[in-house]
Amino acid sequence: MSFNLDDANVGGQLKVGTGIFPAIGEGVSRINGSAGIEGPVVIGNPTGFVIPYATLMIAPLKNEDSPAPRAFGAMCSGLNNPYSLAVSGPSSFYDIIDCNATINAGQNVYAQGNVFSNCGGHVLAAKKDFDIKHPSKEGWRLRYVAPEAPSADVYYRGRVTNKTEIVFPTYWKDLVDWTTITVNLTPIGAHQNVIVKRIDEEKVYLQAMGGMPINCFYHIYGERQDCERNIAEYEGESPTDYPGDNSQYLQSRG
Repeated sequence: MSFNLDDANVGGQLKVGTGIFPAIGEGVSRINGSAGIEGPVVIGNPTGFVIPYATLMIAPLKNEDSPAPRAFGAMCSGLNNPYSLAVSGPSSFYDIIDCNATINAGQNVYAQGNVFSNCGGHVLAAKKDFDIKHPSKEGWRLRYVAPEAPSADVYYRGRVTNKTEIVFPTYWKDLVDWTTITVNLTPIGAHQNVIVKRIDEEKVYLQAMGGMPINCFYHIYGERQDCERNIAEYEGESPTDYPGDNSQYLQSRG
């Protein structure tokens, strides 16, 4: 038996199927305004899926009664909306995420398990980049890619003029293992034979030939001491085989 209704307002619970849904409560503990649907469920274009691919299948919006877009990525944004799903607020995933195209992450992607894509393994195996409107060429864009390294390095760069010391930021004492620090120096204007005389937790001490005034650029790298040292190569078939503390890496949280 079926019913055709123009409108239906449900003040309590909506249940579709014969099962019990503990998450929405039963009897006196029921949560009004909640719903339980056994599925499969299709939302959006009725023919967007031709087989029951998943419990919940969200297809592109094809409702001509929907208003035109008013904001990029809005939920009810008409037929020109490029998204089938918009989520406002934190999201959590408790299993595998398969991606057949691209995952664009403006900040971080977190999940209870591992995040993989069909187009290249772990999502973090893709190049990490930012893409912006070109600052000086009309009609062009600029894409930069983040560097990769086998260790958890941080850097500090700048210019030293008429001084014999480079002072680290105060937080480096607790952040960086000073015994891992390396220093690159580039003299400006003339050869000064600048050398690194010594390094401690707070400074780099410099010395120039014949006491010449020092004028140079510096680029300093150091490995973080607030985390376990990365094991760059390890035997295994997936990130779960990592022999170190996997909880410290985004791959174990997404």
